[in-house]
Amino acid sequence: MSLHNSGYFSSTIPLNTAKATTPGAPESDVPVSQPTPLKRVVSGAALKELLAGGHSSSQPKTPSKEDGEFRDYSHSEIARDAATIKNSVVMHLAATFLRTPSNIDSAHAYLASAFSVRDRLLQRWNLTNEYHDKIGAKRVYYMSLEFLIGRTFDNALLALQLRDEYANVLGDVGFRLEDAIDEERDAALGNGGLGRLAACYVDSMACSNYPGWGYGLRYKYGMFQQQIINGYQVEAPDCWLDSPNPWELPRPDIAYPVKFYGHLVRDPEHEHRYKWESDVVYDAMAFDVPVPGYGTNNVGNIRLWSCKTNTLFDLNKFNAGDYQGATGGQVAAQILTDVLYPNDNTNEGKELRLRQEYLFCSATMQDILARFKKSGKPLSELPDMAAIQLNDTHPTLGIPEMMRLLLDEEGLKWDEAWDITTRTFAFTNHTVLPEAMEKWPVPMLDKILPRHMGIIYDINLYFLQSVEKKFPGDRELLRSISVIEESNPQQVRMAYLACVGSHKVNGVAAIHSDIIKQTIFKDFVRVQGADKFINKTNGVSPRRWVNECNPDMSELITEVVGDRSWVNDLSKIKVLEEKVDDKDFCKRWWDAKQKNKGRLAEYILSTTGIKVSPNALFDVQVKRIHEYKRQLMNILGVVYRYHRLKQMTQEERDKELHRVVIFAGKAAAGYWVAKQVIKLINSVAEVVNSDEEIGDVLKVVFIPDYSVTAAEYIIPASDISQHISTAGTEASGTSNMKFVLNGGIILGTVDGANIEIGEEIGEEQIFFFGCLAHEVEDFRHYLRFHQPKPDTALQTAFDMIQRNTFGDAHIFQPLIDAVMRGGDVYLLSVDFPSYIEAHKAVEAAYRQRDEWVTKSILSVSRMAKFSSDRAIQEYAEEIWNAEPVPVRGSII
Repeated sequence: MSLHNSGYFSSTIPLNTAKATTPGAPESDVPVSQPTPLKRVVSGAALKELLAGGHSSSQPKTPSKEDGEFRDYSHSEIARDAATIKNSVVMHLAATFLRTPSNIDSAHAYLASAFSVRDRLLQRWNLTNEYHDKIGAKRVYYMSLEFLIGRTFDNALLALQLRDEYANVLGDVGFRLEDAIDEERDAALGNGGLGRLAACYVDSMACSNYPGWGYGLRYKYGMFQQQIINGYQVEAPDCWLDSPNPWELPRPDIAYPVKFYGHLVRDPEHEHRYKWESDVVYDAMAFDVPVPGYGTNNVGNIRLWSCKTNTLFDLNKFNAGDYQGATGGQVAAQILTDVLYPNDNTNEGKELRLRQEYLFCSATMQDILARFKKSGKPLSELPDMAAIQLNDTHPTLGIPEMMRLLLDEEGLKWDEAWDITTRTFAFTNHTVLPEAMEKWPVPMLDKILPRHMGIIYDINLYFLQSVEKKFPGDRELLRSISVIEESNPQQVRMAYLACVGSHKVNGVAAIHSDIIKQTIFKDFVRVQGADKFINKTNGVSPRRWVNECNPDMSELITEVVGDRSWVNDLSKIKVLEEKVDDKDFCKRWWDAKQKNKGRLAEYILSTTGIKVSPNALFDVQVKRIHEYKRQLMNILGVVYRYHRLKQMTQEERDKELHRVVIFAGKAAAGYWVAKQVIKLINSVAEVVNSDEEIGDVLKVVFIPDYSVTAAEYIIPASDISQHISTAGTEASGTSNMKFVLNGGIILGTVDGANIEIGEEIGEEQIFFFGCLAHEVEDFRHYLRFHQPKPDTALQTAFDMIQRNTFGDAHIFQPLIDAVMRGGDVYLLSVDFPSYIEAHKAVEAAYRQRDEWVTKSILSVSRMAKFSSDRAIQEYAEEIWNAEPVPVRGSII
């Protein structure tokens, strides 16, 4: 049961709703919960005992400039002393959760502490928004269907620099901070790299003082919880909202109507104005998730939309006994934000996903306009006050929705509305794979969103007319760049719509940006100019992906840098390079890695029951399961290694390097091939791990339900991480950056950001293999018409599978056929020989510990480019035209 629906928030969190107004009114944007009255003395003998030492009567410390904690505050912040923090935590235990010492556990210790921390975040959140409103700062709005934010509690404590204080307070009342942190569930708001990139970028906007918000959807069940049953992936709902979520703030005062279906009535006095009449109207209600900035007062925000269903209950039907009919409207609305990426293998699933995307876009556009209109400026100045970034094609309906609002609601003429729209939007492309290029059937879009289909037709018409003037008579060019694909049925090409409606289009790695200009957007470059298409290499947050997840390495970095300023300025870690000849430092670096491996070994044992040795080489591939990411090649390599071990004598095996091969990742619910790969991995693991003859020389682990929290265990512990996509298919990747930032070494193809990582850290620190992007099409062309015999190693792996070594071979035969008879689209047979040779090079290098540690330290020291802070600064300067706006009174 969600908190909002249970009435939990309305009774325990004091919302300032006295001035709640219609959407867009000035009072509707900033009100949040009021700070807890921390001077209150908690009464009751039982709770006084909890306050160990009589702190309940202590007065909060008043901050002053002399304390070195605050400077030039326009609002006084909640005090940071132990007594104030303890009072706050105990107050929430007693008043928010009705707990006494006899019925408190670590879950309640976490919740009380989290609400205490949230009080502080919300105070800064208010201060940030008030200040940005006051000075008229330009806002950045980052639209993403996913935000893979992970757990918030520890991240917030580190950002507020209060981790030690809360650890001490929890210790005083009998709990370990680490246990409280483990009580938090990952927010099920994303799935893979797209969502984690969005989370890193919102984090960087806050930490770099850019006035930026994320916009997304509040999924009740996430994508799914991955369970492994008999080796197969089984999807179950991820009920992450069953427990109270301290990190979201329901905003019932901020809700917008969203229409579907219906018909249009044209305004006879205005060529492009229509009235959209529909009986299907839902309300999208806002939930705000504060995003703390590290070392700054600025707090960002992610605004998530959920269907508000309280007006959709039909009391007349209920009283007539039609109970199902009475709640039908509620159910239809709720499912829009139940699940991330509903399975679109059916027509109903496609319609659900389309309606989900429109709900997201419509509510966001209405909210952005409402926030802008508070400034009192004319709509022509919207591009000067707001920048909207589309993270992939899922938010592209925001373009025709903005046009609808400007035309039909605001009364602007087409040219005025189009100028505003195109100067406000920018688009990030994330793929070159044809199956990932989002399209919607015209009949479906026309049925569900009739007004938008008309606007898209007009956008396409005027665009093609402008192209015809520049390139008269080139019908093939018009066909190739048309937003409407002439197929049966016609399709709306969303990436093309995003290109037409945006002033900048960027790829996410140098090679990816070059490829899209030479392939899918080649004709747009010709028509709109090369300057519109730029590169912005991805980045990751050093706060989450080093400072939080790898505390031992963080301490070593801080020691060398001299302070923790590197967390917000990653260029400072360059000084690590000076320590590669310091034997004591190198030993401590190795020990930190081994400690992380021990922590991961415990996690693996607790989640899978498999016991692994931290002394083995940890070989990791964790990411979404997909054919182009080639987890199949990895497990075939494991099968070949297992075969080699079985052919050895015991004396020979004793000399082999021990290796733990770790997989994790989800397959889309409707992606049969990817789910078969998961089955093969688990079947191989079952056989290998139970083979007493092999013992610890080789272990195979599939960690279920991969998440940010799992990644925080896995990434710091890797020795080798595999990023082995077919060259030219991975846009960038960000896990590769996280692994190297944590001292791991890459084994990978010359693809995505691997290339730029190699350029920065030196190719001696990376193990490249495989064909190059410009060779891929020639290989594919050859394999379409020939079936070359695979090399000995690959054939050996196939033979082992086909001999039923890992269970019924018929289950896995389609995977083998895709390589041997299906054209081998992802070139496993081409790259497999060099893949095996790369693993031999890894083993030889790992045996030389000193050289390996040198590679690790040099790799980390040269990774400054891959901070998301750098990426956000480039977006701000070259796309958004936005400036950092630090809130006065920065923390010292």
